[in-house]
Amino acid sequence: MTRRILLVNGPNLNLLGTREPEVYGTATLADVERITAAAAAEFDFEVRAVQSNHEGVLIDAIHAAREDCAAIVINPGGLTHTSVVLRDALTGVSLPFAEVHISDVYAREEFRHHSYLHDVAVVRIVGRGVDGYADAVRELVTHL
Repeated sequence: MTRRILLVNGPNLNLLGTREPEVYGTATLADVERITAAAAAEFDFEVRAVQSNHEGVLIDAIHAAREDCAAIVINPGGLTHTSVVLRDALTGVSLPFAEVHISDVYAREEFRHHSYLHDVAVVRIVGRGVDGYADAVRELVTHL
């Protein structure tokens, strides 16, 4: 088994640390990548990280993961609530994945309560801040 996890962060997550810190905290995307890599290293996994504001770039990265990744951790950002094609990409590659949300989406606007991924993710982490990424890795590896 390959010992790599793909970390996918969707639109606007490049703004972590400065975007709505009262909602998302002050940790940056670099912090998220470091936290995720440290959790993966506990299980002798490495992490390849991708962030894009473009849906197609994320889908291409997910497709490429078939070749050298054992699982995916994804925070799809706003695509959670809108993207059937992201769901199709994730189910199409047949890799287990964890859906992560930094904020408690259920305590926010109604439109954020719906996820196109929730019923196909093997792990869902909601509202645990950036530490939720480490939690996602730890729970996800139990499914490998």
